[in-house]
Amino acid sequence: MNLGWDTEHLSAVDRHHLWHPFTQQLAWCEEEPLIIVSATGATLTDSRGRSYIDGNSSIWTNIHGHSHPRIVDAVSRQITTLDHTSFLGTTHPKAIELAERLVGLLPGTSITRVFFSDNGSTAVEVALKMSLQYWQLRGNPERTRFASFSGAYHGDTAGAASLGGIGIFFDRFSGMHFPVERFSDMAELASFGHPEQLAAVIIEPLIQGSAGMRLWPDGMLRRLRDFCDRMGILLILDEVMTGFGRTGTMFACQREEIAPDILCLAKGLTGGILPLAATLVTEEIYNAFLGTHEEQKTFYYGHSYTANPPACAAALANLDLFTEEKSLENLQPKIKHLTTCLESLRSLRWVAEIRQCGFIAGIEVMRDPVTRTPFAWQQLTGARICKAARKHGLLTRPILDTLVLMPPLCTTQEQIKQSVAALRSAIREICED
Repeated sequence: MNLGWDTEHLSAVDRHHLWHPFTQQLAWCEEEPLIIVSATGATLTDSRGRSYIDGNSSIWTNIHGHSHPRIVDAVSRQITTLDHTSFLGTTHPKAIELAERLVGLLPGTSITRVFFSDNGSTAVEVALKMSLQYWQLRGNPERTRFASFSGAYHGDTAGAASLGGIGIFFDRFSGMHFPVERFSDMAELASFGHPEQLAAVIIEPLIQGSAGMRLWPDGMLRRLRDFCDRMGILLILDEVMTGFGRTGTMFACQREEIAPDILCLAKGLTGGILPLAATLVTEEIYNAFLGTHEEQKTFYYGHSYTANPPACAAALANLDLFTEEKSLENLQPKIKHLTTCLESLRSLRWVAEIRQCGFIAGIEVMRDPVTRTPFAWQQLTGARICKAARKHGLLTRPILDTLVLMPPLCTTQEQIKQSVAALRSAIREICED
């Protein structure tokens, strides 16, 4: 199929000028890149006319499907009215409405305020700096350390990277990091000898993404909330991945009926259409920053595109769709169908574990699951499986040898079935070699 794209030319220019994230460019430049040129619903199309189910929601961002006319229309109308204005010293209607709507998604909690930024890393960066300044303003400057968990991933900016528990991403820069205490579980955290030094604890609720879709034990979030309350420590929830329906509820914390002191949102906030992030906080935290100019309590942090109007318009349309299309209600049978389809993979002798939380799944493959013998990491088995899945109409990325399946919420039951079938075929093709 000729779509009018010169794939060879685009590939050559890409190899000559671009540097891709999380990508070893030497290997990238050895073959033709996959060039995505269009998308609709849960389907992506490349420059050669091949179509794929978007098996990881374009890095965990897309919610209601690509190019959803409701969101496209909202963004188009907003751009013709107000494309951008500084949020330093001015405000605008879409940001005001979006803040009210976001707070309204957390009824019965103490969350009242919204601070906008650009992406998941900056949402976390805001949370960290707010936490430190909050304790300084409260007269507790000794609270300078953060607690995070092994296997955590909270972003790539310097502060957010401080919290990471995956060495390959962060160890090179450890000398520049905030002071952090890392714990493997609640028991280790509870036994920490100096909780009075902790400004905040941060966690990816229910499931750790970049750790390989690792599930937390049931009730762990509730125990963590209780611990923070007893010790007077702020609780930060990083719902950059889990927010907006991924776990079956609007936010993962709602499954265990708890609320954080600080909530970090991004990725699905705009339905995956435009960059936007939000850090939501309690009124108590907000009030600590109020004072005269002479008192120097101001939170000096911000970005040029904070509360970008078209992005806010996209986010409002995204929230409207949850009601108009009954997204959460319609998702429940899809979650059950995904569970059923994933069960078919257990018969493959290389499948060591299937981890699922709502509409998020990780399928871990090993050379010998019985003896827990992994494939050699140099074999790039997970990456090769995902590449093989393209031939069967599925596009996704692994986390080492854990295959990720996290499609948009609009994905049909037939597309779910096709996605799992593609993974099944790809596992067999690669692992039988």
